[in-house]
Formats: sequence, structure tokens, C-alpha cells
Amino acid sequence: MARVYLILALLAITFWVYSIVDCALQPPTRHRGVSKPVWVLIVVLLPVVGGILWFVIGRSSRRVAPVYRAPDDDPDFLGTIGSVSDQDERIRRLEEELAALDAEDEDPRTPPATGDDDRPTRS
Repeated sequence: MARVYLILALLAITFWVYSIVDCALQPPTRHRGVSKPVWVLIVVLLPVVGGILWFVIGRSSRRVAPVYRAPDDDPDFLGTIGSVSDQDERIRRLEEELAALDAEDEDPRTPPATGDDDRPTRS
């Protein structure tokens, strides 16, 4: 019977220490009811009962992380994309810019091509 009490005492001490550490390491925004120092005092002064109170009442649940979706699955993103006519207008402007670039003279940084060679020709 003494072994059972010893095992229960070890479990109670382990739970108590875990409760203290968990309460102390949680950010202040995750404490419900009273402030963080008061919760630490409750857990320290009431070993097993304070730990149970902490896990049942004082500790708030984790917030669920937002689910990220691909842009083509997100209705908000799809709503920000312009209409088909806006896309057509943009494509038309880009094609005009490309045509204007093609119509310009060759790049001035490249030497002009001449038909005269200084090399002798073979006859």
C-alpha cells in the first residue's frame, strides 16, 4: 500500500510542477479570469487543486491558425482581380508597347552593320 501512495505522490508532484511551469510560461493573453501572477500563486499554494483549476478555468484554448488558401481558391482575392475587359485593355497596351519597341531603330550601343570589309577578297 505504501508503494501506491508513493506513486500517487510522485504523480501529484509531477502534475504540480508541470502546472506551475505551464502557467508561468503561457503569455499573459492566454490567462482567463485573473492575471498571470495570481494564477501562479493559486497553482503554487494549492498544489493539485490549483493545477486542476488552471487547466479547467484559467488556461484559454489556443487560437486556430488561419487557413491559407491558394489565390485562385480565395474569393476575396478573386474579387480584387479586374474584369475581363480590364485584362483585355492591359494586354492591348502591352502589345502596343511591344510593337513600338520593335519599330524603334536598333540599339544605339551596337555598331552599325556596314557592307564594306577591310579584308581582302580572294580572286
